[in-house]
Amino acid sequence: MKEGRVYLIGAGPGDPGLITVKGLECIKKADTVVYDRLANPSLLSYKKPGAELIYVGKLPHRHTLSQEEINELLVTQGQKGCVVARLKGGDPFVFGRGGEEAEHLRQAGVAFEVVPGVTSCIAVPAYAGIPVTHRGLASTFTVITGHEDPGKTGSYIDWSRLALDPGTLIFLMGVENLPEITANLQEKCKSASTPTAVIRWGTRPEQEVVTGTLEDIGEKVRAAGLTSPAVIIVGDVVSLRQKLEWFEKLPFFGRRILVTRARRQASILSRRIADLGGEALEFPTIKIEPPLDLEPLDQAVRWAATYDWIVFTSVNGVDYFFQRLKKLKIDIRNLGKARICAIGPQTREALEEMGLVVDFIPEKYRTEEILEGLKEKLVIGQRVLLPKAELARPLLAQGLLAFGIQVDEVTAYRTVQDDQDSTILLEKIRQGQIQAVTFTSSSTVKNFAALFPTGEPFIPENIVVACIGPVTADTARTLGLRVDVVAREYTIEGLVQALVEHFASKGGRNK
Repeated sequence: MKEGRVYLIGAGPGDPGLITVKGLECIKKADTVVYDRLANPSLLSYKKPGAELIYVGKLPHRHTLSQEEINELLVTQGQKGCVVARLKGGDPFVFGRGGEEAEHLRQAGVAFEVVPGVTSCIAVPAYAGIPVTHRGLASTFTVITGHEDPGKTGSYIDWSRLALDPGTLIFLMGVENLPEITANLQEKCKSASTPTAVIRWGTRPEQEVVTGTLEDIGEKVRAAGLTSPAVIIVGDVVSLRQKLEWFEKLPFFGRRILVTRARRQASILSRRIADLGGEALEFPTIKIEPPLDLEPLDQAVRWAATYDWIVFTSVNGVDYFFQRLKKLKIDIRNLGKARICAIGPQTREALEEMGLVVDFIPEKYRTEEILEGLKEKLVIGQRVLLPKAELARPLLAQGLLAFGIQVDEVTAYRTVQDDQDSTILLEKIRQGQIQAVTFTSSSTVKNFAALFPTGEPFIPENIVVACIGPVTADTARTLGLRVDVVAREYTIEGLVQALVEHFASKGGRNK
């Protein structure tokens, strides 16, 4: 039996982009992922197929498993020979009880490694526009637990020293004890006017920030209804928030946006959403697969040089066409006289990466525009190859045939239903935890609709439905979906821009 190994991984403060490269690599190779409440669930999408997921989240008054049971779970998994990714919010050794888990593993003889993470005590204030140190305001910062072990006979916190500390004080896990924290500091002569902030779900779309003073922050937090998890910042640096606030000003702040396109293509859209302050929730409704019968595609690849034009209507068509070219060991120079058409800029970029120059790209990125543009370039009797999706619309082939062109359509790839469990996703939609749903093709819409048990997709009014173009939007409406946004430019960037404009027109977060 192979040796088990447990990776104690800091998953960062919430924003999935803040996990380390090594932490992500450990998730990808793990047989078992053990995760807690503060680890962003989107990180679980990186697990390898078949990996077991075990939730061990803790709430202040309710634990899925006790710490002792978590320790035993890690040992058991390691002794079974599993590679275990233990995902812990923030950093495992900053009030994360990672040291206790490591001790237990060492005692049991189970190999482990610690993968440090971005700690919430620095990252959360940063996302709120509060630097924990700043020249002229704070040269030191102190991190304090806001929730000491209730089993201890006395406190390990020296409140007298903290009250006299001119630096920044950062309390983790202390929102329930906020009245005691503020009272202890003031009793030991910390000025009641000291700027104070409480930040809930920092770095995530749900981030909320309440600022005040040591004297009034408790009342303000109660009025705002802030609960755990939250970070408390005490010190003059809090006053900088008014000037340095940045996260909440991004156009997608406060919004979790569903990405339904195939997983290997989702990253482009997800990155743009994250760049603009949102959180992309990837739930691919389609998978891209090769055709069941490869011979027609292989035949077309072998005879590609005999065509006058090859028209690519998607990046997928490019990918699968050239995969077969490589597999058959055909030199790309054998494309010979064939001129190349691409439906849009992303398809053109994919072709250019192959070393090809695109001869024609329509001004508007849709089939009808290809027909209009090629009409002036084609001569009756010429031959055109269309590597396409299995269920692509016949419009392009029919239009070319009407011009007197010889057309060979060949299936380059298929889109099939992704087999993920949709239970959690549908619950998030019903609970309003998603603010927008994006569709980048008719296939993504059809397979999304198929997720609903009744076959009738339901999206609450407060969730924006955005489509990459009119064809996709028409499919959505046909299936009973309301469409709020249609991109003017039928690209990922066009879709993102359309969403930015829509949210800006509504004003405020989650409107």
